[in-house]
Amino acid sequence: MEKFAEGRLRLEPGRIARLTIHAPASRNAMASAMWAALPGIAAVVADDTRALILSGDGGAFSAGADISEFAAIYASPDTALTANAAIRTGLAALRDLPCPTIAAVHGPCIGGGVALTLACDHVIAAPEAFFAVPPARLGIAYSPEDTAMLLERVRPSRAKELLMSARRLSAAEALDWGLIDSIAEDPLVAATAYAETLADLSQASIRQGKRTVNRLTDVAAQGDLARGLAALFSSADFIEGRSAFLERRKPRF
Repeated sequence: MEKFAEGRLRLEPGRIARLTIHAPASRNAMASAMWAALPGIAAVVADDTRALILSGDGGAFSAGADISEFAAIYASPDTALTANAAIRTGLAALRDLPCPTIAAVHGPCIGGGVALTLACDHVIAAPEAFFAVPPARLGIAYSPEDTAMLLERVRPSRAKELLMSARRLSAAEALDWGLIDSIAEDPLVAATAYAETLADLSQASIRQGKRTVNRLTDVAAQGDLARGLAALFSSADFIEGRSAFLERRKPRF
């Protein structure tokens, strides 16, 4: 097992590789160091790896980006651009892995956690899993890149509802929307079985098919969208949203 970001990301190499988010105290929230570690993890996934399964420890997939860091990393539009660029680079590294990637989701999958699943090729969730994209509760917004990935899975009206309402989707509703691919009592077992099926097929064909789909659906973010997003992280709404979250109260926008 190889450990990254002080052990909070753990890679088990192999024909079917396993990448585990291991930060149970924060429900596997993704700290800056964890996003930054993703390109390095992608770089060491062996060429003979035929699938990678992404999951979370401790009954949660991921509560998203680590909000305890927000005051520091989003102190200004410039620091927000830097922080968001690191997240984008990490997600792009996961999305661009040549081998198929499968997210096995237990429990909460929120914000940046949803983005991690969107960067994977397939998503299998437990019946009790739930999904939410809550930036509207914080006065910020999902990135153009993450929104583009969301639109690969759900129709625009559903994407708008998810982004605007910040409400939770059950696994059943997420399946109905197309946000996930299937529900299984044990997503890791189901993901492993599916990975083994893929591993027995032509890897040249699978990798070219993935590369083609990703290239045809990529949407390059415009600079003004990225800068507008970064500016939100120093806005009054974000300061209030962050404070309300930490104080466990309803925000007053």
